[in-house]
Amino acid sequence: MKTIYLMFVATVVASAAPCGSLTSLLPKGSNVTTSETLENGELTIAGRTVKGLPVFCRLAGSLHPTSDSDIRFEIWLPTSGWNGKFHGVGNGGFAGTINYAGLIDAVKNNYATASTDTGHADTVGTNASWALNHPEKVIDFGYRGIHETALAAKAAIRGFYGEAPKKSYFSSCSNGGRQALMEAQRFPEDYDGIIAGAPAYDWTHLLSVGGRSLRLALAEPGGYFSAKKLPAIQAAALEQCDAKDGVKDGVIENPLSCKFNTAVLLCKGEETDACLTAPQLKAVNSTYESLLDAKGKVRFPGYNHGGEADQGGWANWKTGTAPEKDAAGFGFTTNFFKFIVYGDPAWSYKTFDLNRDLAAANAKAAAHLNATNPDLSAFQKRGGKLLLYHGWSDAAIPGASTVKYYDEVLKKMGSKKAASFTRLYMVPGMGHCAGGSGASSFGQAGTPAGDRFNNIDTALEAWVEQSQAPDVLVAAKPKNPANPAAGVARTHPLCPWPQVAKYKGTGSTDDAANYSCAKP
Repeated sequence: MKTIYLMFVATVVASAAPCGSLTSLLPKGSNVTTSETLENGELTIAGRTVKGLPVFCRLAGSLHPTSDSDIRFEIWLPTSGWNGKFHGVGNGGFAGTINYAGLIDAVKNNYATASTDTGHADTVGTNASWALNHPEKVIDFGYRGIHETALAAKAAIRGFYGEAPKKSYFSSCSNGGRQALMEAQRFPEDYDGIIAGAPAYDWTHLLSVGGRSLRLALAEPGGYFSAKKLPAIQAAALEQCDAKDGVKDGVIENPLSCKFNTAVLLCKGEETDACLTAPQLKAVNSTYESLLDAKGKVRFPGYNHGGEADQGGWANWKTGTAPEKDAAGFGFTTNFFKFIVYGDPAWSYKTFDLNRDLAAANAKAAAHLNATNPDLSAFQKRGGKLLLYHGWSDAAIPGASTVKYYDEVLKKMGSKKAASFTRLYMVPGMGHCAGGSGASSFGQAGTPAGDRFNNIDTALEAWVEQSQAPDVLVAAKPKNPANPAAGVARTHPLCPWPQVAKYKGTGSTDDAANYSCAKP
């Protein structure tokens, strides 16, 4: 069967349009700057040479759906061995660059693939100055760029191979997870299967909660706490909550099941790195606290406890190496309010008022940036499948925010209908998209994985193409993340939410086989 399929692909490619003639097939107003077949297996990008690539047709250029749009794209099409599928690639942060790592991974696995910078050029990731006085570019970033690129890619695929892709997939994390939900909500025909990892789907509430924390930590006297205090904070959280799941392994299985009493961290005498002053404790608590409405209902969840000192944790996103210096959360929040909400480069977090500034953010940006619509009926009716995942120790986007969205989908569509097309996997001990103290490698975001039971991408394809609904996935923690060949330190089951992993009571706690999935 495989041989017949490859012969079919070869026939299609031989009779299709050559790489250089695809320009006319792209949307009106497209500007193609590169149209070439790369045959030597090498490509130099930003001074770095990538080797071991298959032969593929490379299209690069820009799309201009409005007079202020300049959406750069790259479309890569394998010249032989194409698997008949299209894989869209997303972006993190405020985007601004082509995701070459995603393109490389996809084309090496025989997918036709595409990526975009979403309409502006920037390499910082936390910078939004490009949005100043450019409302159309905000829309391009919000949803139009990723959609227009999908349309252009499918047009190129039809021209190059002589047929449309049999199936189309999109998989990304963070802002890319938000893009994934935008596609499912606004453009349900673009993709058959979508994976949304740690989605920043409620941009306005996420960064308003960030503004609240910034003011308490940096604008209030004595509120700032350095990264040196993070080990003490995490140790206190683990002391109270780690063993609640029956296994003391440095990972909190379900932070929602254990309330962290931070009062134990209050300095009782002289301040040290092992305690927090009253202003510092107030700032820490604001990070954990959910944003509530007047009736006490959660509008946006706070961050979860347990991964504060992990690599890629609070030191990266909250504290930085010094106040106002290099914490990613500081960059995202201040840039959002300066350039997208108020159009004022002089705006300061020191004046932040939660009610006023959240209202302004919603009025200015929610319609373009928030992917909060729980009605996925159109996506479900066309047979689409959606997998979501999020790390409980994520310091960039609260893990509970994705639980909130998933619950809203269940409420809107009904549990039975939702179960026919969507699943959520919460990952204990995982940081932002990957990494952390727990087992956090399951095929996402380019991490190594094996068969479909521990690879979320292949699990999605089995659901879309073979109607095999995913159940338990298995995540691995490598002994050396930089060298997958070094082996695996532990494995752990990822249960479809709301189930969590329960230790059976015997066998190694580092072996997923010794756990079962059950409701909390």
